[in-house]
Amino acid sequence: MTIKLAVTGKSGSGKTTITKAFLNILKEMFPEKSILLFDNDLTSELGHSFGLDIRNTIYGIRSGKHEYKTGIPENMSKQEYIEWAMEDIVVQLEENVDIIVSWFVGSKDCRCPITGQINDAVLKLIERYDIVIFDCEFDLKYLNQLVDTDIDTTIIVANPSEDSAHLAKRIEEFSAKYAAGGQLGVVINKVINNDLTGVSELLKKYDLDVLGVIPYDKHLEDRPVQKESKVVQEAIKLFYFRLNLPQIKI
Repeated sequence: MTIKLAVTGKSGSGKTTITKAFLNILKEMFPEKSILLFDNDLTSELGHSFGLDIRNTIYGIRSGKHEYKTGIPENMSKQEYIEWAMEDIVVQLEENVDIIVSWFVGSKDCRCPITGQINDAVLKLIERYDIVIFDCEFDLKYLNQLVDTDIDTTIIVANPSEDSAHLAKRIEEFSAKYAAGGQLGVVINKVINNDLTGVSELLKKYDLDVLGVIPYDKHLEDRPVQKESKVVQEAIKLFYFRLNLPQIKI
């Protein structure tokens, strides 16, 4: 069964850094497991953080603009064709780790057959992996417009400010019906000097379910593109046990 983690939040909150930290933690805990990084953010920042400029996207398949690496096989049904094209745009990052980029997604209100065909193809793809990490655009609604799938844990990344806490509450409300009964909570990122008092006040005011707190890492300023942080990774390890994710280290 595929384990699915979604990382949501406002652009600039640290979603990509946290997504990569989870990738490193899960690779360390489960080195034999296959992992798919699913870039559902319109900025495609996750791919950029690996030094990649991924132009072949799910939107390209939907719009008919995908440039195929091979010729199109004959005698395929439309569904088989879409599934084959989906495989064609998966990029291998390293052994057992792949990435795919969605970019624009169609509305569920669209009654055109391609919407359901893309949904089914994405479901089939993610079910091939042991773990899928979604780097989401804002909340779960945008992801749900692409694929209707249960999420085990959804993390809302927020910063320790009034505006960010208010937005996190809105994201929580928007995402609740798409979480399908899975775990949904907030991680407060970029906390300076362990200001937990201020964080606690914000959580109490907006009634946010906090899963963890991550300190600000000033060294990220030296590597803004790579989005790699040992500080973030170690902080996540401290609250990982609270998450509805595999807990046994192999």
